[in-house]
Amino acid sequence: MEPVTETNGAASPNAESARLTAADSGSAPWRDWGPYLSERAWGTVREDYSDDGEAWDFFPHDHARSRTYRWNEDGMAGFCDEGQNWCLSLALWNGTDPMLKERMFGLSGPEGNHGEDVKEYWWYTDATPTHSWNSWRYHYPQQAFPYADLVAENARRSAAEPEYELIDTGIFDDDRYWVVNVDYAKAGPRDVLMSITLENAGPEAATIEVLPTLNFRNTWSWGYPDHPKPSLRRVGDRIIGDHSRSGPLALVGEGSPDLLFCDNETNVPKLFGAEPTTPYPKDGINDFVVNGADSVNPDQEGTKAALRYKVSLGPGESTQIRVRLVGVNSPGVDTDATALSTAQIDVAAGFDAVVAARRTEADEFYDGVIPVAPNSEEYRVARQAFAGLLWGKQFYHYDVSRSLSGDPDQPPPPPGRGAIRNGAWPNLDAHDVILMPDPWEYPWFAAWDLAFHCVTLAHIDPEFAKDQLILLLREWYMHPNGQIPAYEWNFSDVNPPVHAWAAIRVFEIGGKQDFTFLAKVFHKLLLNFTWWVDNKDRAGDNLFEGGFMGLDNIAPLDRSKLPPSVGYLEQADSTGWMAMYALDLLDIALRLALKDPAYEDIATKFAEHFLTISAAANSSAMWDEDDAYYYDVFHGADGVDVPVKVKSLVGLVPLRAVLAYDIGEIDEALPDFKERALWYLANHPELADTFQTCDIDGVRHRLLALVPQDRLVRMLGTVFDESEMLSDYGIRAISAWHREHPFSMQVGDHVATVDYEPAESTNGLFGGNSNWRGPIWMPLNVLLIEALHDYDRLAPGELQVEYPTGSGNKIGVREAADDVSRRLVSIFLPGADGRRPVHGWYDKMATDPRWKDNLPFHEYFHGDTGMGLGASHQTGWTALVAHLIITTGQHTHTKPGETP
Repeated sequence: MEPVTETNGAASPNAESARLTAADSGSAPWRDWGPYLSERAWGTVREDYSDDGEAWDFFPHDHARSRTYRWNEDGMAGFCDEGQNWCLSLALWNGTDPMLKERMFGLSGPEGNHGEDVKEYWWYTDATPTHSWNSWRYHYPQQAFPYADLVAENARRSAAEPEYELIDTGIFDDDRYWVVNVDYAKAGPRDVLMSITLENAGPEAATIEVLPTLNFRNTWSWGYPDHPKPSLRRVGDRIIGDHSRSGPLALVGEGSPDLLFCDNETNVPKLFGAEPTTPYPKDGINDFVVNGADSVNPDQEGTKAALRYKVSLGPGESTQIRVRLVGVNSPGVDTDATALSTAQIDVAAGFDAVVAARRTEADEFYDGVIPVAPNSEEYRVARQAFAGLLWGKQFYHYDVSRSLSGDPDQPPPPPGRGAIRNGAWPNLDAHDVILMPDPWEYPWFAAWDLAFHCVTLAHIDPEFAKDQLILLLREWYMHPNGQIPAYEWNFSDVNPPVHAWAAIRVFEIGGKQDFTFLAKVFHKLLLNFTWWVDNKDRAGDNLFEGGFMGLDNIAPLDRSKLPPSVGYLEQADSTGWMAMYALDLLDIALRLALKDPAYEDIATKFAEHFLTISAAANSSAMWDEDDAYYYDVFHGADGVDVPVKVKSLVGLVPLRAVLAYDIGEIDEALPDFKERALWYLANHPELADTFQTCDIDGVRHRLLALVPQDRLVRMLGTVFDESEMLSDYGIRAISAWHREHPFSMQVGDHVATVDYEPAESTNGLFGGNSNWRGPIWMPLNVLLIEALHDYDRLAPGELQVEYPTGSGNKIGVREAADDVSRRLVSIFLPGADGRRPVHGWYDKMATDPRWKDNLPFHEYFHGDTGMGLGASHQTGWTALVAHLIITTGQHTHTKPGETP
């Protein structure tokens, strides 16, 4: 068998685009294999069968190497098939650690002084949408990994202190670490070349053990006859796998590695003191390599296997290990394991040519996507942002009904589990590849995160982005009542309704022609919009609640847990989101109505619904005329209404409720819509500021906006004040004015407070690992930028603001928005001192050649310095930086009625 592709190892122009076309048409399964293996499966809700819902405690990290997962697998630098029947990953051992490095170590939520936190350094350095090329990098200490020190020191530190990171232990100070690069290159849809490059960064010779590992996800231990036990066995120089669902596989390594086998089954005696199910359990290879135990199968068969290499290198030396995984339907391979057992599989011949070709094809693909010079820093940032987004695609498996009831061959779960979490979601039955917020800290989907992921992904893979948006609206995700599941820890929580906005952006970026996609999304979102109206407008006055709303601890109190006996909040953000939602559905309805007049009436409905929400918001106590800002309003049980006067992103969400469109074609094609709009304005003259028109080059434009332009300019005085919300790195979540002026309010017997916290939170809400009380968050900044672009469309360049506030410099709102975009991108760019703000105070990360150009895409960023904080591999919505690089300064989307 020759290790070549249809291009014989030579790069061809736009080859990745051709693979995407083949995948989308169904002619070649290029997406079937990919980096869909999570970095963490322990400590998740899926694996929690406790009676108290403490998922972190029920399945801790220390169990992960010995205990079988029920729903998903994890591993480092992992690949698997789209159903995760098999998993290929990397294990390492430095000769001193107490365990193989098979998965990334981190603290659970209760262990961290700021919640859960991974304590490793790895980067997703490159990837293509079909995963024909994926690249990953890891820095592995040569000294004993300081597991106990990391746990103890973080436990000692208070919430007022920063997290204690691996680099803080000093373990990298003398460069005694391994640089491990893993490149995957597909020689065909089911033919993957895995290149492992090792560099000894240290000052002395060192030895490392490298174990590319193949295992089958355990689907056979739960008692279902349609999941027979698969097998891995040694045949000659290779590992042969046979699986009823994924078909046969062959894993072959260059040279003569040792082949080690055990079973992907729990070490029951070790963990639970019960009788073993196998003499060679899941941690058998670990115990054999680390402790010399008799724990691998001498018959060389099982359901987990590894190729074992022992590598010694001098200081600065490097070497490469070549591995190949071949499935059925590869060139020269029939559809059974016998063919793979006997085929000539030469790993080395042609290997490097295929890897080089895929790398070159990746360059050609991104050169056509990212509109800046390939050697520029902005290009580097965008490319790595895309890479992290693509590596964040994970297989997600969770059948809520089956999880609550238990499996036939397992002990029954404790009673009452449905009352702890997700008991109202028996319809949710996930078995899909999904864009995750973060492969370690958040290895489960989150509804509004996914919307932002899809907008960025649409620049490189619009069909997959469309499929993702539709997925969460399907009947095995969306609740029968119309609610979209929020996230695994509580599907019933409420995320901002940004699905319609994302669908419009993906439609536009993907070519503006897929009206079938728009219609599919629109029909399901009608149900969701109705759910919102029925459930989150307590008083029926078009002022909405919602509680959590994804902004975690931005408020002085937990907005989801106010007892009715105390009162309730009408929320400026929820009301703004719903006004935006109505406009987004109006936008979609108008586009569809121009193709099919049957949508005209529903367009009228959403126009009028937006106007009623806008009128309610602008005439309510949410708007503070003196402060020129929107606030939540607390309605106390004693009848007293108290504005929650915190200048934060909560009060900026109403700005996002804005839509500009061309009147001409719409008025001509949709006369009933025009007639109703004119009637509504004539009968509601108080809405004149919400509904504006303007002629531009002979074309009449209309703007619908919750925030009238005079209020907008006044609000932007706060937003663009560098002593308040405008940072050098974007818009802060809360005004820095609150640093010296904390806000407090009495709620029942409790005094709730909030101040400006530019870095990690000192507040324990939501596990203590989220902070919306000052840092910069990419998604809300992007929405604000888009809103200002929309305001500018009514009269380009005419709406002027002082920027920054107090400077005396007057510019257009679009120009101001583009500068905010520039500030956000600058978080990742070298400054005048050569340091990237994202690296913060860590000199090694900022200046060391082996570190400084490897970019982490954090969850959020320090409100004053731009340093990355929170989840350190949050490559989901922070990948929006690539969207900004591509679109800043451009008209990024059309309006209903505007010719593309």
